[in-house]
Amino acid sequence: MSALYSLFTYATMPLVLMYFLWRSLREPGYRHALRERLGFYPSAARGAVWVHAVSVGEVRAALPLLEGLLARYPDRPLLLSTVTAGGRQVAEQALAGRGTVCYLPLDLPDAVSRFLDHHQPVAGVIIETEIWPNLFRACARRGISLIIANARLSPRSVRGYRRLLPLLRRTFDEVVTVAAQSAQDVDRFIAIGAPPSRSRMVGNLKFDIEIDAGLVRAGREWRAEQAPGRPVWVAGSTHQGEELQVLQAHRILLHAHPDALLVLVPRHPARFEEVAGQLSAQGWRWARRSVRDAQATGSEVLLVDTLGELLMFYAGADLAFVGGSLVPIGGHNLLEPVAVGRPTLTGPYNSNSAGIYAELSKAGGLLSVQDGRTLGEMLVRLFGDSAEREQMVAASTRVLDANRGTVERLLALLQPLVATKNAS
Repeated sequence: MSALYSLFTYATMPLVLMYFLWRSLREPGYRHALRERLGFYPSAARGAVWVHAVSVGEVRAALPLLEGLLARYPDRPLLLSTVTAGGRQVAEQALAGRGTVCYLPLDLPDAVSRFLDHHQPVAGVIIETEIWPNLFRACARRGISLIIANARLSPRSVRGYRRLLPLLRRTFDEVVTVAAQSAQDVDRFIAIGAPPSRSRMVGNLKFDIEIDAGLVRAGREWRAEQAPGRPVWVAGSTHQGEELQVLQAHRILLHAHPDALLVLVPRHPARFEEVAGQLSAQGWRWARRSVRDAQATGSEVLLVDTLGELLMFYAGADLAFVGGSLVPIGGHNLLEPVAVGRPTLTGPYNSNSAGIYAELSKAGGLLSVQDGRTLGEMLVRLFGDSAEREQMVAASTRVLDANRGTVERLLALLQPLVATKNAS
């Protein structure tokens, strides 16, 4: 089956490269590093601790771990690989020259070999469920141990992966440790071939989120300058089909609070112009964040068509709605607005953060809505009840504090893997 998998990856490589070229028409970041997709890199991070985070959400989830690695191993290089252009941009902003950022190569045997031979990592941490058979087996041949951190699997994913059980058993062989978010995730990984002796519950990295005080200060300064005295809410990481519902909710809110401001943050840069077109077509008074001297004053909607500012806007707002949840995407990071002390709303689709959703909801720190209309009604209710907002923040903060510690547990798992290479 391994040979068949490799044959399949080679056969589909032209289609994958065509996809990256197509994406590059709207996102130039995909065009500039096609060589890296094939395992050719301009610089090396030899002997690095390597972390892989596929996209923006995984990079943000990995930030506490990255800071922990930089503090614990100040003399060892740090290598962060990603797949998407947005993920790479966020990674470069986060590391700010303190590590090497690159694209992970396609899972082709020769490309993977070039990647590992070039960087020679001592150990790797794969954030969430990124299972690449050729990459994992190449690591095993070189004695490079891997930890799948923040590991999670849905029951549906288990059913799909079980069809590949012989391939996955070899993939998990020898060097892979599964550090799962929950006991249920441990059982699901074992069901698809992970060895029980190297599968354990470690927790969710997202609970260890640390917010830079300067970012919070920047959010408050933006609010004081651009929207003083106005009710402000953020719809973060929205997807196609979701902005229309968010705008419906904002119209409902405007009936009760005519001076309310919506900060709208689409998930993908490629959709910025599409969302801008929706705003113009519907006759909204709106401004672009990317336009120099653009003012939210007098606007009903501020379109954030920049990257890396979502947390700052969460910090400057009164309320937050987390996108990817009114459409069947699975929802995005619920803990980002919680970490800056904002009452948080979400839609009905939260499979990507099911455990976090359950804990926050049970504690009363999160409210769920079904559609644009119910979102609007909930906004009216919360803007009219400061006591309820304060109770939500207190409850969600308790949940966040009670679940911290995953970074330290991951660093403890990683320590002997790095120490062994030091000793050699």
